[in-house]
Amino acid sequence: MSEKNREGKRTAREQMLADRAADEARGRKKKKLIIGGVALAVIAAAVVTGVVVQDQRSKPETPTAAPAGAIGDKNLVIPVGSDNSPAVLTVYEDARCPACGTFEREFSSTISQLEDAGKIYTNYHIVSFIDRAVPGKGSRYGANALACAQDAGHFRDYHDVLYRNQPDETSDAFGDKATLINLGKQVNGLDTPAFESCVNNSTYSGWVSAVQQDFDKSSYKSTPTVLLNGQPIYPKYNNEEITPANLVKWVDAANQGKTLGTPGTHGQSPAPTSTASESNNPSPKAG
Repeated sequence: MSEKNREGKRTAREQMLADRAADEARGRKKKKLIIGGVALAVIAAAVVTGVVVQDQRSKPETPTAAPAGAIGDKNLVIPVGSDNSPAVLTVYEDARCPACGTFEREFSSTISQLEDAGKIYTNYHIVSFIDRAVPGKGSRYGANALACAQDAGHFRDYHDVLYRNQPDETSDAFGDKATLINLGKQVNGLDTPAFESCVNNSTYSGWVSAVQQDFDKSSYKSTPTVLLNGQPIYPKYNNEEITPANLVKWVDAANQGKTLGTPGTHGQSPAPTSTASESNNPSPKAG
């Protein structure tokens, strides 16, 4: 074979290899473009979904049913006391929250006395976020049971019973509806088929979710959150630790010169007695 023919075949073979390499390179590039396009589409879809989910989370749903007497936007707040009382005590609590239990066991009798004297109008936001961190249903079921008690006119007494019998945070005892119903038997007038049915059927589950969504979009991130006329007072106010006596003092200061509300138990059972002494000593005005 002549040198010229050998050179021609080598050139043709090299050209064929070069063409094949070019084809493979184009194929790889095309594949990358396809994969990249799919990935971008997936990312875009995820971003859109995330925006939609976040948007939906930012809009508390309107519950189809709210407990009797609930107040506020979308009826998400349970009030206790006379609505013409000069001071408003706002409380955010979770049924499974151990700090809430400690707060209630120390302050419930004092708060009840202030309510019954027409000094404060307490607004409860019953949230249920602990079920997310400590798996269970006790926060949600407990909140629903409190709404059922409100429906029956016994929120305050059942609320106090619930916190006096609060299990350890890691225990989901309130996730057992029978436990919640049995605790209702400690409240005169709450051991009824209506209350039992309300608890068993989770009648106010939509309301419970809406209250939690409202809490999620608020600036408050822990429980208990306690405000007097919109000012945080837990665990301190004006560098003073909250105590039953200080709470009374702060309320009296906030109410100075104002007409007290209608006294009474406001549809609730009589408040337990308290050893907290009311004081009118001068103090910074709350709220």
